[in-house]
Amino acid sequence: MNPIDNAFASGLRHKNIHRRSNAPVMVKKTSDIVPPLGDSIRIIPLGGVEEIGKNMTVIEFGEDIIVIDAGIQFTDDDTPGVDYILPNIKYLEERKDRIRALVITHGHLDHIGGIPYLITRLGNPPIYTREFGALLIQKRQVEFPQLAPLNIKIVEVSDKSIPITDNLKVRFFGLTHSIPDSNGVIIETPYGDIVNTGDVRIENENGVPAEKEIEQYKMFKDRNVLLFTMDSTGIDKPGFSPSETSILKNIDTIVATAPGRVILATFASQVERIVEFFNIARRYGKKVVIEGRSMKTNVEIIKHLNLVNTDHIVPIEDIEKYPPNKIIMIATGAQGEEFAALMRMSNKTHKFIRLQRSDTIILSSSVIPGNDRAVEKLKDNLFRHDSKIITYLDSDVHTSGHGKRGELEWVHKQIPYKYFMPVHGSHFRLKMHAELAASLGCPRENIIVPDNGSIIEIQDKGARFVKLSEKAPSDDMVVEGLSIGDISEVVIRDRKMLAEDGIFVVIALVNTRTGRLRKSPDIIARGFVYLRESQELLSEARSVIKRSIESTTVGTNPINFDYVKNAVTEDVSRFLFQRTAKKPIVIPVILGV
Repeated sequence: MNPIDNAFASGLRHKNIHRRSNAPVMVKKTSDIVPPLGDSIRIIPLGGVEEIGKNMTVIEFGEDIIVIDAGIQFTDDDTPGVDYILPNIKYLEERKDRIRALVITHGHLDHIGGIPYLITRLGNPPIYTREFGALLIQKRQVEFPQLAPLNIKIVEVSDKSIPITDNLKVRFFGLTHSIPDSNGVIIETPYGDIVNTGDVRIENENGVPAEKEIEQYKMFKDRNVLLFTMDSTGIDKPGFSPSETSILKNIDTIVATAPGRVILATFASQVERIVEFFNIARRYGKKVVIEGRSMKTNVEIIKHLNLVNTDHIVPIEDIEKYPPNKIIMIATGAQGEEFAALMRMSNKTHKFIRLQRSDTIILSSSVIPGNDRAVEKLKDNLFRHDSKIITYLDSDVHTSGHGKRGELEWVHKQIPYKYFMPVHGSHFRLKMHAELAASLGCPRENIIVPDNGSIIEIQDKGARFVKLSEKAPSDDMVVEGLSIGDISEVVIRDRKMLAEDGIFVVIALVNTRTGRLRKSPDIIARGFVYLRESQELLSEARSVIKRSIESTTVGTNPINFDYVKNAVTEDVSRFLFQRTAKKPIVIPVILGV
């Protein structure tokens, strides 16, 4: 490292106030904190109960552990520079020799996205999943060629209990979500069943569950369900969701009467709906164009599984060869993603598509919490064109994969359980779900609302349901490029400061013999002020820097450069705030020559 780089790094360390002692840091193992298990069943949600995403739940009995799901959470404005957020698996890493299985409820990224980053740390346990989930896991694994091959075991809902250990068995059961091969999981223990629904909704017609739903839950009538854990994502919405059948019927009508191209924008994960889009296109003699990387990936899996005839797909390069009223485009981007297909169409940067008056654009998805501004920008751009825009707000063109309150209540009534723990949702959703369970007759002492890392035990052979005061590590782990590790609050704070107020770098050369500056200090600023229009401010800043440095260096031998940097940082920060009301990160680079 050259002198300037070294000084610059030193300045960063100073600003971060991230001091390290030479003494070794003693890191306690979780086994030093968490009491022995004994003959209890231990349940630890490591993710998915303080947010929507990064779902992971641990089931532990004796010397055996089964993990349900390994998801990611997508980032937001509070985590600049972070690619994905992962559940904290320190508890599992210390016990990886006891992990017997990773069980997957379905193939959405908030349930499988963490596998490439976590599987090696978990000791590469076998993965039990349905076929569609297996294909999505393998497709994603291709992007990580350095990893060892996965041990994937494909399971059918018709399969009986799978013995994982002498005391733990796994059984899948079918349910309705928004992706093929969605299922719930039953962990059979010596004391009774632990049931996890994964994500769930109820296909219904005007609030009356479909016959297939009734059939799916009949299996629980005679089972000893000790603990029921259930998706809480839609608990804050009353009633029942519109049926998928009614959604597709409405879209069918729109396609049948559209004067030109129909652009269907939806989640690439809405695979069952995408399959029906192909059927609708064939019904009206239309060609299908697929646009968006994730959409193309999932359509390839649809082809592989032969879920629907796809021979009417045409490449986007050939779109002009067909009359507009013979084209249906299935595209990503309904959440307003900056570089997704629909956003590029809306702002006229798409290579092949220019929106026309005769186009009909259907946004067949709801707004994910946190994406409100991006979707509003997308809609604003789209409405600047003369195309017809249809959203779920003005027409029934989307239904969620997560059941509303009425649907969740119906599922509760199908499963006679002793204990209840809501999962999959932010804290207020879990509390609302707990209140629903209590209103249906579950004793409040039999309901626990967890946090990430909460250690819940079923003790005394099923007689007691308790939450320990101890917790497993629950701070987020993050993916940043090639790095996976704990999130650094200092780093995130500095990134936010850089985004809000910018950076102000001072470079000064000090004569180590006299303690005076060799020349006027140089200043580099980014994201703070426009330098060419701030010459007076910079001139005053140089005077402040000169006084600050020389007041601490003149007459000092040897010069304490750490002390000088402290003084410059404090003096310059105070001056800039007084003059601009901004607080840029001030980094002094002081070199002795």
